[in-house]
Amino acid sequence: MTTEVRVPALGESVTEATIATWFKKPGDRVEVDEMLCELETDKVTVEVPSPAAGTLSEIVAEEGSTVEPNALLAQISEGAAGGKSADAPKAAAPKKEEAPATGGASVDVMVPALGESVTEATVATWFKKVGDTVAADEMLCELETDKVSVEVPAPAAGVLAEIVAVEGTTVDAKAKLAVITEGAGGAKPAAATADEKATDAGPETPTLRKDVEDAPSAKKAMAEKGLDRDQVQGSGRDGRVMKEDVAKAGAAPKAPAAPKAVDDSAREERVKMTRLRQTIARRLKDAQNTAAMLTTYNEADMSGVMGLRNEYKDAFEKKHKVKLGFMSFFVKACCHALKEVPEVNAEIDGTDVVYKNFVNMGVAVGTPSGLVVPVVRDADQKSFAAIEKEIAELGKKGRDGKLSMAEMQGGTFTISNGGVYGSLMSSPILNPPQSGILGMHKIQERPMVVGGEIVIRPMMYLALSYDHRIVDGKGAVTFLVRVKEALEDPRRLLMDL
Repeated sequence: MTTEVRVPALGESVTEATIATWFKKPGDRVEVDEMLCELETDKVTVEVPSPAAGTLSEIVAEEGSTVEPNALLAQISEGAAGGKSADAPKAAAPKKEEAPATGGASVDVMVPALGESVTEATVATWFKKVGDTVAADEMLCELETDKVSVEVPAPAAGVLAEIVAVEGTTVDAKAKLAVITEGAGGAKPAAATADEKATDAGPETPTLRKDVEDAPSAKKAMAEKGLDRDQVQGSGRDGRVMKEDVAKAGAAPKAPAAPKAVDDSAREERVKMTRLRQTIARRLKDAQNTAAMLTTYNEADMSGVMGLRNEYKDAFEKKHKVKLGFMSFFVKACCHALKEVPEVNAEIDGTDVVYKNFVNMGVAVGTPSGLVVPVVRDADQKSFAAIEKEIAELGKKGRDGKLSMAEMQGGTFTISNGGVYGSLMSSPILNPPQSGILGMHKIQERPMVVGGEIVIRPMMYLALSYDHRIVDGKGAVTFLVRVKEALEDPRRLLMDL
């Protein structure tokens, strides 16, 4: 019996992915839920588990291929490692026999398939240097496109004779990257290893790299930080190094630069932006250029929320097994205000305005790799406890790098809390295609006039950035006033006022 392995759900707005790494090869035995390969989209990395136990009989989509949702990736023959699995090694055998048969022939290393809409890439890192012995399918370098990182394996065993495109070079989809001379290095691997040991006097790590394929993002991070594979302790399956492992290992110490008279360049470090970071920068700028973005401000006296929270936080945590924070109050206050001003919860689609009769609240979360925005779905229908639990779970997933595409798609409005970092006031940028985002800030005690007297109150500045194409100034101000009123008298939320 044959089971198909297909591309899993990638999210509403994601239409394609690139095969980053296969962790199994045809003929390998696989178990249920064992990781087969890793896909990369323009937002996240997606792991593909095995849907059944058996033998990987065929890989349909090779590394570097661009695939659509539900596309066929591979075939698994269920049961014992027989039948089709026996044919797999035969299919791979000619590749291994070519090197000694041709002896000394040159093989070009070309840019692999980058995907339909990708026309160029940048050579990010070379993991081999000229003169190094390489094995067939051993990783030579890594390319970066505006969507994903692409690994380039060696097409044959031999010696890396020439590197045509050095690091930092921009290449098109059909460019030549390097040249491998077959046979010389592949015929005497033991001697080559001995020579390398005598020259480098370093630890013997190639075997480990062949046996366990590290995450592509981890390889890139190690290269950027100048870390060797043996300097990082892997926490993934079979000791596989993940991106967070590289972050924990820290950067390797750098030798101090020689001082130069009246020249600060020796104290500077120039690092080329990754293609992914360039894409993020471009999209944020596109949001500014496309939307008629405007920000309106107000401030809220947080005494009411703080008093209610202090009064009930112990009983709340005892009953619901989660702490009562400020975020649930803001989510509920925004849901309340969005019902009165629905255009802030809408989006533009061509010449149409799409009004959402639900609230999927995006909550910005800081992680080691940057800011992510998981979504609390149907937040307007959920209780304080349900919202707090979901935010806590999504926040933990975000910090652990385990958020799925589905958990970051479909938001209709976003809350960003810059106050946790000490921000007193800011103008948040829209998260397209959404038309509104609320910025929370630091709670700071300030003198306020209350009933003709000056008193000290815990105040927070609120900022609403909105798309002026569909949200008028009156609607934006009304929304922010309703949020302010709900926060200053949280009992209004319970009475739907």
